[in-house]
Amino acid sequence: MSIDESQMMANSAEDTEDFATLLAEHGGIADTPRPQAGQKVSGTVIEITGDNVFVNIGVKVDGIMDRADILDLDGKETVKAGDTIEAWITKTSPQEIRLSRSMSGSGMAALEEAQASAIPVDGKVTGICKGGYTVEVLGKSAFCPGSQMENFGDPEQAVGRTMQFLILRVESRGRNVIVSHRALKEREREENLTKVLETLKAGDIIEGRITRLAPFGAFMELAPGVEGMIHLSELSWSRVGQADEAVSHGDRVRVKVLAITQTDKGVRISLSRKQADGDPWEEIGGKLQLGQVVQGKVVRIAPFGAFVEILPGIEGLVHVSEMSWTKRIARPEDVVTVGETVSVKIQDINTDSRRISLSLRDAEGDPWADITEKFSVGQTLQGTVESSTQYGIFVTLADGITGLLPAGTIKRAKNVAEFTKIHGGESISVVIQNIDVAARRISLVPEGSDVASDGGDSEWKVHMNAGRTSTGGMGIMAQALQKALQKN
Repeated sequence: MSIDESQMMANSAEDTEDFATLLAEHGGIADTPRPQAGQKVSGTVIEITGDNVFVNIGVKVDGIMDRADILDLDGKETVKAGDTIEAWITKTSPQEIRLSRSMSGSGMAALEEAQASAIPVDGKVTGICKGGYTVEVLGKSAFCPGSQMENFGDPEQAVGRTMQFLILRVESRGRNVIVSHRALKEREREENLTKVLETLKAGDIIEGRITRLAPFGAFMELAPGVEGMIHLSELSWSRVGQADEAVSHGDRVRVKVLAITQTDKGVRISLSRKQADGDPWEEIGGKLQLGQVVQGKVVRIAPFGAFVEILPGIEGLVHVSEMSWTKRIARPEDVVTVGETVSVKIQDINTDSRRISLSLRDAEGDPWADITEKFSVGQTLQGTVESSTQYGIFVTLADGITGLLPAGTIKRAKNVAEFTKIHGGESISVVIQNIDVAARRISLVPEGSDVASDGGDSEWKVHMNAGRTSTGGMGIMAQALQKALQKN
């Protein structure tokens, strides 16, 4: 082989390689399957000239679309060179591929072509008739059954709207044309679902828009016509009774894909909004400390106390015994109501069991904390009779502060008869005889009394011992509380 022949073969190989490269850049290699009429394609706008729009749809031959197909109602172009556009192939030939966003034209030929190729057509809803709607499509009056129309709530809202339809039947030379809007939506949904399932998997974090609310949760749009469901229990770490307590229609939210399952009714995509946000219990270390006073919302009430949400998804229990220093509480609902905002003090945090103990009364302050500043031995003051028992008369001296006028002291009083007639709620003058801060006890004597006494300790001890025998060592407040609960 001569040098000239070798050079020619090399040049030929280079030319073949360059042609293949140019062909690939233009729209694909020669054996790329040719699109067919009725197929939906996506492409990039190359150029808009005169009445034509040229679109690269990934094959050798560019698609051509009428410029009128990209104009809005004001005659303005809705796309420009470089934009991505979706369209339907209406005709193919070796020289060109015709595209359209919907079938256009008029007459039987256009109707039959649209039906055969399953290409959507623009139609205007002109009125309501028995069983459905009248729709003007391709110059003909067609019928859309009510079951095949988008649900507008009020049927009148559909009248006057222009939307796309699929032609289901053409009979009697165009005098009987049946169209469907829902069939088109279902077809688009299946196409979009296929695309979603190709990439989506359990564990993915995605973002979408809330499209509708239901009694059991909320639906989020993953693609046009494709929804996933967020169950009530997955909407928030906080307790949610209704979906609208956590989200609203139109909200954009982040979710985690929990599962994709095939059911008898189709594909079900389960989502979780709360898991996309992370577990709040893993972050409370730097947000909550023992002894901290915080505000929270009462989310539910139980016979033994109330649950208060102090952070989103973090609840603590206020036991009934921690609700008040000033009152004997039998029922939590007598103190708090669901939805109320309260101040509570954190008494204990157990991250292992996910439990937090709270106190309403400690947040308000212990009335015994500064008792020696408020009262002193020998002080005379007016109190209110709280109750009369076998141990004596309990007298409220201040909020959360109760003293005992012992039964033995009353018997030795000169005016003992007056004490037998006294009732709860009445005012009484007493003198403080003893203050035991550690035991949280105050002993009293009647005003003007000169009766020698042991300071009331004997009656307090009898009372406390009786409490231990019958209630396992509970004080007067706890004993009364237990009786009230048993009665309830």
